[in-house]
Amino acid sequence: MKKLILAATAAAFVVPAVAAAQEETGRRIEPYVGVMGGVHNFDSETGEEGIPPVGYKGRMVEGVAGVNMNVAGPLVVGVEGTASKGVSGDIDWEYGAAGRVGVKAGKDSLIFGKVGYKWVNFDALGPNSGDFHGTTYGAGVELSPADLGSSAQSSNIRLRVQADTMGNFRSIRPMAGVVAKF
Repeated sequence: MKKLILAATAAAFVVPAVAAAQEETGRRIEPYVGVMGGVHNFDSETGEEGIPPVGYKGRMVEGVAGVNMNVAGPLVVGVEGTASKGVSGDIDWEYGAAGRVGVKAGKDSLIFGKVGYKWVNFDALGPNSGDFHGTTYGAGVELSPADLGSSAQSSNIRLRVQADTMGNFRSIRPMAGVVAKF
């Protein structure tokens, strides 16, 4: 997990230089980083991904880093990595990676869907417990202050709200936070 966090931090510093060079080509690359908070609630039924059948849940804080690229008109594609730490409940930590597809809305907001893979470690299973993992799906919106009444045409800050699920829809994970794009 330390390697994932180190790689995400390095990308946050390296990618802005690449983005500046790409702006001249017409396709714009937008790296971003953010902090979010939320809850992850698991079903009481075990799925193929092996999530324990006890209804685990936990509150968490998450760091997110990624890159979006405008490919045609309002269409955006991207990738992102996440690392989450449980602050209360049954979850110790989570980390994962996902691809995103979105559509720009308004002046500078984004509606997106994502698919990826996530690993979860539960405090409730003890300090040496194994990780549980599976496919993750989600959707959300990033709202720009430019679309919330500001007179600016764009903003580097977006308010992000999303909901994810893991495995065969065996969990719900609503999250909210702030992302900054470069």
